[in-house]
Amino acid sequence: MVDDDVASTVHTTVPVGVHPGDAYHFGGCPAHGSGSDCSRSLGPLGGFQGCLRLISIDGQEVDLISVQQGAVGNFSDLLIDTCGILDRCLPNYCEHEGTCSQTWTAFHCDCSSTGYTGATCHRSLYEPSCEAYKHLGHASGFYNIDPDGSGPLKPFQAFCNMTDVPWTVLQHNGSALTRVKGASLENPHRAVFQYTASAEQLLASVDRARHCQQELELHCRRSRLQDPRDGTALSWWAGRANETHTYWGGSFPGAHQCACGLERDCLDPQYGCNCDADRDEWTSDVGVLSHREHLPVTQIVITDADRPGSEAAYKLGPLQCQGDGSFWNSASFHTEASYLHFPTFHGELSADVSFFFKTTASSGVFLENLGITDFISLELRSPAEVAFSFDVGNGPCELTVQSPTPLSDNRWHLVRAERNVKEALLQVDLLPPSTRQAPEDGHRLLQLNSQLFVGGTAARQRGFLGCIRALQVNGRTLDLEGRAKVTPGVEPGCPGHCSTYGHLCLHGGQCRERHQGFSCDCELSAYTGPFCSSEISAYFGTGSSVTYNFQEYHSPSTNASSHAASFQGETTLTQETIAFSFRTVQAPSLLLYVDSFYKEYLSVILAKNEPGGHVDAETARAGARGFSGCLSALQFQRVAPLKAALLPGRSGRASVRGPVARSSCGAGEDAARERTHARAEYPGPVDEGEPIAGETRGDSAVIGGVIAVVMFFLLCLAAIAVRLYQQRNLYTPKEAPPESHGTNEAVLRRELSVQNAARGTQKEYFV
Repeated sequence: MVDDDVASTVHTTVPVGVHPGDAYHFGGCPAHGSGSDCSRSLGPLGGFQGCLRLISIDGQEVDLISVQQGAVGNFSDLLIDTCGILDRCLPNYCEHEGTCSQTWTAFHCDCSSTGYTGATCHRSLYEPSCEAYKHLGHASGFYNIDPDGSGPLKPFQAFCNMTDVPWTVLQHNGSALTRVKGASLENPHRAVFQYTASAEQLLASVDRARHCQQELELHCRRSRLQDPRDGTALSWWAGRANETHTYWGGSFPGAHQCACGLERDCLDPQYGCNCDADRDEWTSDVGVLSHREHLPVTQIVITDADRPGSEAAYKLGPLQCQGDGSFWNSASFHTEASYLHFPTFHGELSADVSFFFKTTASSGVFLENLGITDFISLELRSPAEVAFSFDVGNGPCELTVQSPTPLSDNRWHLVRAERNVKEALLQVDLLPPSTRQAPEDGHRLLQLNSQLFVGGTAARQRGFLGCIRALQVNGRTLDLEGRAKVTPGVEPGCPGHCSTYGHLCLHGGQCRERHQGFSCDCELSAYTGPFCSSEISAYFGTGSSVTYNFQEYHSPSTNASSHAASFQGETTLTQETIAFSFRTVQAPSLLLYVDSFYKEYLSVILAKNEPGGHVDAETARAGARGFSGCLSALQFQRVAPLKAALLPGRSGRASVRGPVARSSCGAGEDAARERTHARAEYPGPVDEGEPIAGETRGDSAVIGGVIAVVMFFLLCLAAIAVRLYQQRNLYTPKEAPPESHGTNEAVLRRELSVQNAARGTQKEYFV
């Protein structure tokens, strides 16, 4: 029996007798008993580890104290009259809700589903911002963000819009337009917004960003924002700390007005907001709230909507934050004696440090913090070696990472160092990490008492020459720039990022330096987007074309020979490089034709595979039919004709004839461009995909394009008909209940449209 459960029972008709020997062995076999019956019965099993009590034989309890005194039996390596099992999961050293388990000698942490990794679940799997994801080469999409790294805040999901300076977009539960009636000071309408991140996570993200904003729409009909008699607020909103504000979108704190008040173009100039004019018709105050210290908006309160004919409506956009000031917070160290100092590094049980550095020097100390005997230090030991040293009372421990190429190449390199009660780790860029296990029963506390020195040491020796950026200690960013501004020999900021991130600019895009970061100049590329990775594609209808002139047109009086000479001086080609992708079902087709003033030409045609035939004849036949289908990413030398013709603000050198429309027909990867990214990786630039080819899919594309054009045309006709009907019935409106007209927003937009039309004169419509 085990506990009170019968493990197994054997029934037999033969009496079974047990004949005990002269000795019982509990917990294992004696060391001198090798080859004995005890050893043979033990087999491959090890001895028992744990505690036994209340041992009895034949109903007689064994007196363990007599065994301890040697009166009965003997023992070896035992603690008698006490149970010495150690609960190695108390206290629990597994962080971020990691699950602790143990063996006799060690504990282990299960970090699955926590968003963290490492021996104690200390290190975050995710990047701290959209800016960090962008500089890994990722495209727009949903990402898990951990703004404080190894700190207490959990990761959360946000949408990253990868523009030149990325935007982090956080939605909330009140994004739809909301109409308000019957609200008063005694019975106010109060909207509380819940975001996809907690208040603490939002605060951390906003504090990291360089700029944040939220658009707020207010629509009102006989609903005021403040009482004209004494200026008492009748509507207000609450910020991050539930503090109330009475300035509105487009204005600034303390102004008590809206954007029209600042711009002096309100409907009634004696008021600072359009809503305060208290008109019987719909008016609006729309603008962007951008005072970062007050965002995000957590509540909106409306109280003036209980008078006859009084109504209000509002719509709050998502919280949008741009950039990451911590990611680019940097300092330049110009002398070996210079350093920055910060408060003592506190990482008694677990600690991590991460930063970027770039240098041309062969060695130097990144940071150092000393105690009475304990210490922690990170340094560039040689041009290709980084060392992490520390002592917690078990003697000095050192980890090193050797790089196959010099690290003193004036490019940014990432260093991550971590130390906890289980192990120490050092990683540089994507090189294999160096790890060292900690002794199970050794000293665990890192006890430091001096200041943390960055870029040098207290002895002003072996200082680092170069730049350090994005220094984080236990998830907290240290303000290098702020300290550098008041420290001799150290300069805030550090220029030069294209040497590291320039490879992210694809398809001929040129990397341009910025004060904080870089941007990709796609001017000479057939692609666009933050990495010059988005194709410019166009669908060509029958009889259409795009023409690009390499030189601006001259007047007819200009001498032709001088025109040709100037053209030759500007564009004299010794070779031509052409790249594009296409999709069509028509052959022959003229894909590209280039000619010069000297009767020279180059043509690219799609011809039927017919024997014989002169090139000129083929070109003529293809030119007669033109091209119908999809053309994408067209590049001729340093010119992108489709881009010049189709993008806003297009060049005067490009002209379009016939039905040519910008399309995503050539970007096979666009459908998968916005996706959810579960963890931070360092794979380099993302796969940009390839154009889709094939006649079968081309058929679908052309047919789909034709159907889309027809449907668009029909929808346009329907929209114009509805508009004309509204104009005709403008002075005999029949207001229908909201449920018969769709959503609140659609109803209000329609009312505003009708009202605005009533204000104006009759309009002519061209179809």
